[in-house]
Amino acid sequence: MTGVTRQAALTVGLTAAGCLMMAWVEAGLSPVYPVKSALKIVVFLGCAGLYTLLSGDRMPFRVLRKAGAVRLAAPLALGVLVCLLGGYALLSPWLDLSAIPENLAAKEGITRETFPLAAAYITLCNSLLEEFFFRGFAFLTLYRAGFKRLAYGFSALAFALYHVSITDGWGSPALIVLMVAGLTAAGLLFNWLDREGSVLPSWLVHMGANLGTNGVGFILFGIL
Repeated sequence: MTGVTRQAALTVGLTAAGCLMMAWVEAGLSPVYPVKSALKIVVFLGCAGLYTLLSGDRMPFRVLRKAGAVRLAAPLALGVLVCLLGGYALLSPWLDLSAIPENLAAKEGITRETFPLAAAYITLCNSLLEEFFFRGFAFLTLYRAGFKRLAYGFSALAFALYHVSITDGWGSPALIVLMVAGLTAAGLLFNWLDREGSVLPSWLVHMGANLGTNGVGFILFGIL
């Protein structure tokens, strides 16, 4: 096995392991959100750190750098925010999302009082952690190794499937399938934005998306 092939195998294996561990945390432990967030930091950084230890490649931890795609990411982030909020306003008469606040309270311990703090963390910190893991580690490591098609497909699909456990119980199976398809498409876009070697562009758009979904959350919790 060549050096780059070993790096690719490590990347795929550790990314899958990180997703499976977090799926077990979600389904098995079901901790409150602060505990789950702490475990997610340990798992995602730990998988990337183990890769660096085994391969000697430190590039996954050098992905916060300037990138020309930031100029494109800024209007994209605004567009995603407007589309999510506008789409909810248009489709809300046909969408039944009333179970989401109850689901978040039961699974995550997030209530009307704690949602604003959780929303701030999700928008700023959780988005960066996911972009580091799925783009800075999974995508860019495979991309630099020359496995470009694998990099795009694997990272985007892992990003989407990882969210299945998070969205469980939020709606009908058809809605979950739609969300996974949308997340896969978003993952492909994020990968393309980060192809220069920085996660700043995808982080910016991810923050825009989280602002939109959290805006809907403020409405569902009756805060707005």
